Amino acid sequence: MNAPDDALRYPIGRPQLPTTPLGAAGRAPYLQQLANQPAQLAAAARAVGGVRLEQPYRPGGWTGRQVVHHVADSHMNCYFRFRLALTEDNPTIRPYDEQAWAELPDVAATPVTVSLALLEALHTRWVVLLRHLDDAQWQRTFYHPGTLKEQTLEQALVLYAWHGQHHLGHLELLLPPA
Repeated sequence: MNAPDDALRYPIGRPQLPTTPLGAAGRAPYLQQLANQPAQLAAAARAVGGVRLEQPYRPGGWTGRQVVHHVADSHMNCYFRFRLALTEDNPTIRPYDEQAWAELPDVAATPVTVSLALLEALHTRWVVLLRHLDDAQWQRTFYHPGTLKEQTLEQALVLYAWHGQHHLGHLELLLPPA
């Protein structure tokens, strides 16, 4: 049974990771989602506006500002995880405390436009890398000690395509009523 606030916590639902290889055609829509996310997040942040970005998207949730900065933090971490997995055999990645990062002083003091610009540059570079991977590279793995699971790069692609859309959904919850 879903918790009462699941619609607010997971506005696009929970991620569904592939259990078998997707192949190039199966990966294409996720690559496109990653490529489009910076512009989508920037448009949503503009539409929400400054005052609303300081409000939480749900009771007990992050503010819109925290969401934008979190996406940049999270996607930077994932980009590095991809690079580690491509250059090392099943590296153990380093988890981080997302909540503690969201409460660091730079989150409150830095305009969201800085993280949106960072995401634009990061996703450009990340997508270029991803579009050059062969099928075998997509099956390379990293180990996440927080979840105690190995994850293929293909699964990480699906997860982070979902992650950006998930937080876009949070920003859309802050839009002014139509």
